[in-house]
Amino acid sequence: PRVLLLGHHDTVWPLGTLARWPFSADGDVATGPGCFDMKAGLVQTFHALAALDSFDGVAVLVTGDEEIGSPTSADLIVESASGVDATLVTEPSSEGALKIARKGTRQYILRTTGRAAHAGLEPHNGVNAGVELAHQIVAVSDIDLPADTTLTPTVSAAGTTSNTVPGAASVYIDVRSFDEARFDTVEEQLEALLPQLPGASLELEHGPRRPPMPPSSSQTLFALATHVASDLGLPPLDGVAVGGASDGNLTASAGISTLDGLGAVGGNAHAEGEWVDLSAMGDRTALLHGMVQRILAGEAHL
Repeated sequence: PRVLLLGHHDTVWPLGTLARWPFSADGDVATGPGCFDMKAGLVQTFHALAALDSFDGVAVLVTGDEEIGSPTSADLIVESASGVDATLVTEPSSEGALKIARKGTRQYILRTTGRAAHAGLEPHNGVNAGVELAHQIVAVSDIDLPADTTLTPTVSAAGTTSNTVPGAASVYIDVRSFDEARFDTVEEQLEALLPQLPGASLELEHGPRRPPMPPSSSQTLFALATHVASDLGLPPLDGVAVGGASDGNLTASAGISTLDGLGAVGGNAHAEGEWVDLSAMGDRTALLHGMVQRILAGEAHL
C-alpha cells in the first residue's frame, strides 16, 4: 500500500456511559461519548474510502487500545506503516486545525508500600501507604520541569477496606514533551524520589510511551492538504502543535510522513459534553478523499 489511514475505535468512557448519555443530534451538533474522539473520524474515513474508484494502494488500520497507550497494537501500527508513502490519521482536529506536531508521552505508576493494620485496634502498628502516597504526589507536583514539558498525577488508589490502614497505594503519572531528551530529565527526578514515612517504600513502574511527532514529519503532507483544500474551495487550513499524543506519533517516529487531526471538527474531547459539528463532516471527508487520491496518483512529492 501507498497510504495508511489510521484510527481507533476505543474511547475513554466506561461501559454504561451510553445509558445516561446516549448519542443524539440536534441540528448540526451531535453529542455522545466518543463522538469527537473519534467515532466521527471513522465515519469520515469510510465515506472517503467509499468514494474511491479502487482500494488498491490503501491500507486501513483501526485499533482498540489507543486511549491506554497502544500497548498491544504499537508493533502492528509500525508494521502496517512500513513501506507506505504516507499515514493519514483521522483523530479529531484542533478547532478545525490539522495537527502537524504532537508531544510525546511517557506513563508511569508510582507505587507505595507500607504495612496494613486494623484501623481501630492497632493503627499504630501500620505504615499508611495512602499517607505516603499523598507525600509523593506533592513531591511529584513540585518537580522542576523543562520547558514545554508537563507532568500530571492522574488516577490514584489506596487500601483495600475502609477499616484497614492501607498497605499499598499507587498513582499514575503522565509526562509529555516535544523533546525526547527532556523526558530523561524528568525520569531522573522521579527515580530519585525517597519515602517520607519510616517503614514505607517506593517503586516506579514504567508504562507505555510514545515519542514526539516532530513538525518535519508532517510538512509535505500539510502542504498537500493545503493544496487539496484550495482546489476544493475550502477555507484555508491551519496547522498546530498539540500536547495530546496519538498513534501518529508511532508512525512519525518510524520515519513515515504523517499528518494528524484529519478527523472531526468539534470539541470537549474526553469530557462531558463532547460534541461534533455535523456540518463540517462533508468537507473533512472530501479533504481526506482528495489527499488519498493525490497520494495514490504520486502527486504528493513524498
